Parts: sequence; structure tokens; C-alpha cells
Amino acid sequence: MTRAVKRLIRDVALRMPELGHVRASRVLVVAGEARRSSRATIRPAHFGATRRRAGEGGAVKPLVRIKGRKILYVVTLRPLWFLASTPEERIGTILHELYHASNRFDGTLHRGRRHSRFPRARYNRKIRTLLRAYLAQAPEDVVAPFAHQGVVRARMWLERPGSFRAGEYSGRRLYTEKQLFYGLVRMRAGARRRGQPAG
Repeated sequence: MTRAVKRLIRDVALRMPELGHVRASRVLVVAGEARRSSRATIRPAHFGATRRRAGEGGAVKPLVRIKGRKILYVVTLRPLWFLASTPEERIGTILHELYHASNRFDGTLHRGRRHSRFPRARYNRKIRTLLRAYLAQAPEDVVAPFAHQGVVRARMWLERPGSFRAGEYSGRRLYTEKQLFYGLVRMRAGARRRGQPAG
């Protein structure tokens, strides 16, 4: 399923000018733990410029490389994405997370598209517009996996990287495929709720 999401990201970048800057090869998609009512999250893999691992306050992030490529963003699919979402909501959620990324696609988030600056209701309206435009032209074989019900395989962290304080961490500086594995996740379609945003 995480590969299906990567294929979706690649297709969205080709078809949607608003997301044409997205590079699927620089995005890692994993399934992760629950986080309140979130269906998914996007996290930058670096601070500031992509060549910087250190941020303000001495925090440092390990590098993530998959197939030799530096990963700029990690999209984590939460349990609600698998268990309580319609196919359209799943696709809308991916658009929602990608829209947070900087137009430079440099491993940072777009400052003007943070929920603290871009009211959530307006953000959700924008994502619904993008979703309708995408679904009107999306290939069936790209969107079909998101209607699946049953057990799927998804990439997961065997050992998850996190930020740490410089001088206080003696662990891994580089994460690769060796720190990932394919686990089993159950998928079922959730009922569409009136007024529920797609993202």
C-alpha cells in the first residue's frame, strides 16, 4: 500500500500544476502509530536547507537515504487512514500532506500553509478543490488500491529516527532500507461523514 501511495504521488505531480514541484523519489511513505484524530502527517527530514542536519537549539536529525537517495520528507499513514477513511478521503489526505511541502521541495514546509497561518476550513476547501480536479483525470489503476478492503503490506520503521540534541546522542546518523520492513495492516472503508474534509 505504501508503494501505491508513492505511485499516486508521482501521478499527482504529473497532473496537478499546484503539486508539480513534488518529487516522489524524495518522499518516504510509512505506516505508523495513531496520533489523535490524524489520518497522516508529513515531516521534513532536515532543518532549513536540505544540506543542514542541525537546527536551532542544537537539535539534529539523522539522514535518511533510500536506494541511495536523500529523503526530504516522510509521510506517515496513521491507523485512521487505513481503518476509517473512504477511498476519496485517503487520496485527499495525501494531497493535504503534500500541499504542506515547500514549493522549493527542499525538505522544508511551506510557511504560509501551516495550519497556524492558513485557517483549517480554508485549507480543507482548497484540498477538496484539488481532489475533485485530480479525480476527474486520475487513472483507474492508480486510484483503485485505495478502495481495497482486507490485509495489505505497508512499509514501517524497524528503528525510527528522531531529532536529538547535539552531544547527547550516540546512535545512528544514517537510516536506510535496513531500518525498514514490510508489515501487515488491515484496511477497511469508512463511512463518509457529512461535512468531513477529505484531508
